[in-house]
Amino acid sequence: MNLPNSLTVTRIFLVPLLVVVLLTKFEGRRILGTPKEIVGAAIFAVAALTDWADGYLARRRKQVTPLGQFIDPIADKLLILAALLSLVQMDLAPAWMAAIILGREFAVMAFRSLVYSRGVVVPASPIGKIKMVAQVVAILALILGHGRQAVLMQLGTAALWVAVVAALVSGVDYFRRFSLASPTRPAAGFPPAPPARNHGFDVSGRGLDAPRIGRKASRF
Repeated sequence: MNLPNSLTVTRIFLVPLLVVVLLTKFEGRRILGTPKEIVGAAIFAVAALTDWADGYLARRRKQVTPLGQFIDPIADKLLILAALLSLVQMDLAPAWMAAIILGREFAVMAFRSLVYSRGVVVPASPIGKIKMVAQVVAILALILGHGRQAVLMQLGTAALWVAVVAALVSGVDYFRRFSLASPTRPAAGFPPAPPARNHGFDVSGRGLDAPRIGRKASRF
């Protein structure tokens, strides 16, 4: 396993650790003398950093693999899912806001897979990138501001609102382009699908070089 894929797998293993740190009631809310909010924020920050690092290294070192393309979005969704649900359980984020963000994440992932299977490559949405940054800022600020800094709580709430609005706008944009996508007429903003190749077979499934019915057999 190459380095980018190893970072992605590391991010997946950090997800349950984040949940345990945030939701476990430690004595004095401290872990080895350190406030658990700081430990949780550090775990989330490291996981979010691997999200950027694995893609950067994969492109720079030309180590983009089918495995990495498959597990990277799954790792991203698991991290955001775990963090938002933990914030809801800690009464730091409204459940409906988390539901909108997570619903959008899984719906877009499903439609991306569907359109990709039809030969249309789905580029990343600029609004989706804004949403991702807002999510990271909101989660870090809400974790660190828990019971301590009102300013961080306000920043986290504002960033969460930005993430919700960006999730709705980017989700509508994705679905609009998905509805227009087809193998012969790609949606606006999508590269055209590659032309189909029959690889030596006609529509009946018979090889183009195979003898047809009624054709005289060649003489030896």
